[in-house]
Amino acid sequence: MGFYPILTADETALLIKDGDTVSFSGFSPAGAAKAVPAAIAAHAHEEHAKMRRFKIRVLTGASSGRIIDEELAVAEAVSWRAPYQSGPTLRGQINRQEVEYVDMHLSHLPQTVAEGFFGQIDFAIVEATEITADGRVYLTTSIGASPTYLHHAKKVIIELNRHHSPRLREMADIFVMPTPPNRYPIHIYEPMTPIGVPYALVDPKKIIGIVETDEPDHVEALSAPDKITDHIADHVVKFLLNEMHEGRIPKNFLPLQAGIGKVANGVLAALGDHPEIPPFNMYSEVFQDAMVDLMFAKKLLGASATSLTITSDNLKRIVDNIDFFAKRIVLRPQEISNHPGVIRRLGVIGINTALEIDIYGNVNSSHLYGMDIVNGIGGSGEFTRNGYLSVFMTPSVAKGGRISAIVPMCPHVDNNEHSVQIVVTEQGLADLRGLGPMQRAEIIIERCAHPAYRDYLRQYIKDARPAHIRHDLSRCFELHRNLLEHGAMLPDLKIGDV
Repeated sequence: MGFYPILTADETALLIKDGDTVSFSGFSPAGAAKAVPAAIAAHAHEEHAKMRRFKIRVLTGASSGRIIDEELAVAEAVSWRAPYQSGPTLRGQINRQEVEYVDMHLSHLPQTVAEGFFGQIDFAIVEATEITADGRVYLTTSIGASPTYLHHAKKVIIELNRHHSPRLREMADIFVMPTPPNRYPIHIYEPMTPIGVPYALVDPKKIIGIVETDEPDHVEALSAPDKITDHIADHVVKFLLNEMHEGRIPKNFLPLQAGIGKVANGVLAALGDHPEIPPFNMYSEVFQDAMVDLMFAKKLLGASATSLTITSDNLKRIVDNIDFFAKRIVLRPQEISNHPGVIRRLGVIGINTALEIDIYGNVNSSHLYGMDIVNGIGGSGEFTRNGYLSVFMTPSVAKGGRISAIVPMCPHVDNNEHSVQIVVTEQGLADLRGLGPMQRAEIIIERCAHPAYRDYLRQYIKDARPAHIRHDLSRCFELHRNLLEHGAMLPDLKIGDV
């Protein structure tokens, strides 16, 4: 790479000034910049020790793992963050209003950047396996928003990561949308349809240096399935089988999307294990661990995503068998992997998780008590609003029964009743299609709420003022107030009863 200067991460960190907007590669920990953000965190500690202010505005594709979402926050180096996050320290800073946070639909991010709504991006720091003299950047385990950041940032730093196989480019299919009103249909007619090229582009004049690294992605293994997740998966599989038998899902099935996490991973594994579920495709955000075994077993025929969010062992399995996997996985920018028009055209079945769901089918997937952010909405809204079917799953209770996931009213809603079709807990499944509000309330309470909370929820409906959507505004957040004041939604409930 003799045509670009070689810099150390520490040298690069000194170029970044207080108040700069810095965009990092990464969609989840996959493909995230590593050496430079760690050096920025160290530089921030040094500046603060000298009583000098140093905070930057941080953009990524989604969450971005320990270094960006945690170490920068520990260094108190973040003043503003978008579009998603997952670090405990950063989460606390956001909830204390020490960091401003913009939580947004992930497919909207590239256009928001392109239109300048976030202002000028000073630096893009992007992980790659190769950068050519004419500005072709071969990305690693995620595409995310990196093509957009490379195009719009004033200055670019490439982390050249020797740990990743150059053959990862064989999965990349990079296409950048023109800005409105110059857009045209996206010609994806099945999940694996190629429409782009295997590299992102950058103006070579903007590249101020290369930082050489050799470091794996830091993707943590998910918790093992338990009885709760097994019950949820069983309900989802039986529902989808019935939809297929009734002719509402074709016999060759429809593409699936699944959020990240233990519950979604368990559902995917259960679908793969069931002999009546035919081999299927996925059109999703992430390629996660359960999908590796499904693809090896040829139960998963092909998968479109924007990242390989998998543990090191599974990534090695893919790289060691790249001739097999490269034909079956395509990685696209998040604007394409999460594009509403493509999701609707393909008839994607969206399967996502919720923090809580109210009796009318509104979903809160991001805020505790409607106030404290957990992570963010991510991409769930794009698949929920535009999917052929939208499924939300959650255990019916948490914290030993002190918290019910089924509540009278969600104090924060990020996927509303008009888009949510199927609600699932380990107790059962509620199909909300074609039901009015009172019918939805009855079926959610009877099939999805934990038995210990059903009487309370039934009484809430009975006491509420008659209306199209019945609510008692003096009590609709009583469970949440109890949780804040007493540590349990129903303080008199014996935990042993749950």
